[in-house]
Amino acid sequence: MGQALSKQGEILQQQWEQLRTNPELDKPWREFSWGQNEALKEKLKNFSLSNPDVKNIKILIAGQIGAGKSSFINSVDSAFQGRITCRALVNSSAGDSQSFTQRLKGFTIRSGGKKLPFIFKDIMGLEPEALAGSQTEDIINAVFGHIKDGYKLNREQALNYNDQHYTCDPELSDQSFCLVYVIDANTVQFTDDRLIGKLKIIRQRISDKGIPQVIVMTKVDEACPLVKNDLRKIYKSKKIKEKMELCSAKVGVPMSHIFPVMSYHDEINTNDDADVLILKAFEQIVLIANDRLEDCECY
Repeated sequence: MGQALSKQGEILQQQWEQLRTNPELDKPWREFSWGQNEALKEKLKNFSLSNPDVKNIKILIAGQIGAGKSSFINSVDSAFQGRITCRALVNSSAGDSQSFTQRLKGFTIRSGGKKLPFIFKDIMGLEPEALAGSQTEDIINAVFGHIKDGYKLNREQALNYNDQHYTCDPELSDQSFCLVYVIDANTVQFTDDRLIGKLKIIRQRISDKGIPQVIVMTKVDEACPLVKNDLRKIYKSKKIKEKMELCSAKVGVPMSHIFPVMSYHDEINTNDDADVLILKAFEQIVLIANDRLEDCECY
């Protein structure tokens, strides 16, 4: 009897260890349709803005240096073009401590020869140090349309209202209607508390004005071997789910506003599975931004 119980205990222990170490969930924790690429493209190509006085929805992209801000912009463009594009220049020097993006710059999204009514605004990468990288004030001012396109950002000092590049009374069309934080799935658990502090300051200031925030979590293929082998297992990956939950807890953005993607970086061809994750994230960003535009009052 004692041996039987002991054997049963060993079996239960083995089953528990297998369950604990299994990187894959039994079923996806988020429903996702993998065959919706063309439907998403068509929906976004024919998208109508909620305010007829605004021609383009502006979306500001922020994030830590090296997280993949410019790569995400290029990946959205690539998904629509059906080929790898590189309009937002990306730094190939691994470990570079300074942001490659130096100026605030807008990028339109195209489908074939047609420009879609969406503009990504790319800004210098955030750094943990108090006076390094894109200042919190610069990001906040860029969201509200106070900084003119082409302004060369200063790592040491935020733009102030006396500067010629500062717009005191921006039009509604100058403002961004969503802020996207790009976060590297590989390093989210190591993110410096000082950087998280900056994100929380930005989040609080723009939330007071009703600006929504979204997280795009990049490099999921590098962060999880299961996903690297099969991208379609992204929502069955325990590791990716845990990293998204950590993102949510650290920054304060709800899970429903966090989208894991595999941005293009060393590929020379696009693929449908990467595209559909990118397009779905972009569609949700557009819808969230358009909701804000619908409710927006010029301030």
